[in-house]
Amino acid sequence: MDEQGHMTGKKVIVGVTGGIAAYKAAELVRLLVKSGVNTHVAMTEHATKFVAPLTFEALSGNRVVWDMWSHETSPMDHIHWGQESDLVVIAPATANFVAKMANGTGDDFLSTMVLAASAKILVCPAMNTRMYMNAAVQRNLRQLKDLGMVVMEPSAGELACRTEGPGRLPEPEEIMNRISMLLSAQDLTDLKIVITAGPTREPIDPVRYLTNRSSGKMGFALAGAAAMRGAKVILVSGPTSLCPPPGVTFAPVNTTEEMRREVLDRSIDCDVVIKAAAVLDYRPKNPSERKIKKENRSFSIELEPTPDILAELGSGNPGGHRILVGFAAETNDLLANAKTKLKKKNLDMIVANDVSRTDAGFDTETNLVKILYRGGAIEDLPLMSKRQLADCLLDRIKKIWESAK
Repeated sequence: MDEQGHMTGKKVIVGVTGGIAAYKAAELVRLLVKSGVNTHVAMTEHATKFVAPLTFEALSGNRVVWDMWSHETSPMDHIHWGQESDLVVIAPATANFVAKMANGTGDDFLSTMVLAASAKILVCPAMNTRMYMNAAVQRNLRQLKDLGMVVMEPSAGELACRTEGPGRLPEPEEIMNRISMLLSAQDLTDLKIVITAGPTREPIDPVRYLTNRSSGKMGFALAGAAAMRGAKVILVSGPTSLCPPPGVTFAPVNTTEEMRREVLDRSIDCDVVIKAAAVLDYRPKNPSERKIKKENRSFSIELEPTPDILAELGSGNPGGHRILVGFAAETNDLLANAKTKLKKKNLDMIVANDVSRTDAGFDTETNLVKILYRGGAIEDLPLMSKRQLADCLLDRIKKIWESAK
């Protein structure tokens, strides 16, 4: 199961209209197929002047329709396609086609299919900046939103007409993120979740610091999955090389104390806190204000404990008004250490993983974990991707939340 495994088996129609950005639709189709989506393409006649239908047929593995009167087109295809699919994506959507949709015009296969569609519709406008900003086009886009369609804002930058401004078709990866969200079960819309990720850093001097091997991948996967499922997500992360998932509020931090302040402040009115960050247990007691010069002698660094954020959250949660989830990254005595942490920090559940394994833990794409619950139950999960694990954990959290109501 890949990062968008929930899309496997879904049916998506990509409608391609006649703009220069039509070439990007080929990459979008490739990404959809790679995600296991049953992908069909419908084109306007003008779109075929930019990209040949054969290109989309080769990428999708399905017949492409652009001529309503072709002998290969069933008389009812324009009805069935939009009613038997999960999503219709118009990318690119030209000003002309936006006007057709806004005014209920059906004069070719794609426009009549949109009129008859019962599926969700995602519209991705792409055109010259002046065209996009034109009052009539903006009115038509507002009308599409009023009709229940999802309109994706175009990107800004250099356009094919060599002007600068809004009007560029978003990159296929960005469109995929929006498609993924639209195809996800929106079952966490009532939850506000604070998630921590990555390592913390504690300075030794202005150029050196203590840290650990955490990549932040698990926390970022949890944040992305929760946002996809409709939760309001605040991601508090130490330094990583990862880009924040779309739809989350991102709060970058460095030190453990910075993370503590951010988490305590953000969690005041939240429903769930998931502490997936690998917070340092110790920090230099007296960091130097100047770079420590190398000398031919040894020296020692006195360490002091860092704040225990999860314990502080647990002690301040006597009524159980929020769900607390911790992680236990261990190299030995996995269950014993996880049980101690679960009880000591007053958690609802703890996710324990053996980071000495090469296929799980720090900086890997997969994880093999055990889930320990407040009531004493222990659940073993098989090896899976971190994104798949994220959805599994959110499913368990959702059950705890619902049972506490």
